[in-house]
Amino acid sequence: MSAPAKRGIVDRVIDAIEVTAAIFLAAVTLLTFVSVGARYLFSFGILDAYDFSRLLLGILIFWGIAVTSYRGDHITVDLLWSWGGPGLKRALDTFASLVSLGAMLVFTWMMGEQVLSTRASNLLTFDLRYPVWIFYFVAWIGLACAILLLVVRTIRLIVRPEVIEQQPHVKVD
Repeated sequence: MSAPAKRGIVDRVIDAIEVTAAIFLAAVTLLTFVSVGARYLFSFGILDAYDFSRLLLGILIFWGIAVTSYRGDHITVDLLWSWGGPGLKRALDTFASLVSLGAMLVFTWMMGEQVLSTRASNLLTFDLRYPVWIFYFVAWIGLACAILLLVVRTIRLIVRPEVIEQQPHVKVD
């Protein structure tokens, strides 16, 4: 049995981003499960459960965008891609990554503006009066990670496309 290949820092950062997205998914699932169970079994509601679950869901979506942007696991229309040879496929993948990167740059910039606006407005959750801008900021970090991963993906598509094709999904040891 051969030893596993040594993973570089970029791959470890990618793995950390994927694990972070998975943790947010687990948090949303757990909060929803506990909240519904407490409400129906004990007639007791968790304070700010609705606010926290919707804010965490937003965070989860933005961190998920980061993961799917790198993996290329999002919904695609690949009619032209499936007919093309390796050169065309690589060119289309690179073009799609660059377009996604441009869109994500604008989206991240606008979300950063929203974080600052929400912080300035002092928006708070309903029950616990917890600042909402913190959740927006964590979501913004997910978008910033999406930009990082799209840059890595684009560079790898240009320089070493075999790394993208052979990239395994995250395994938590």
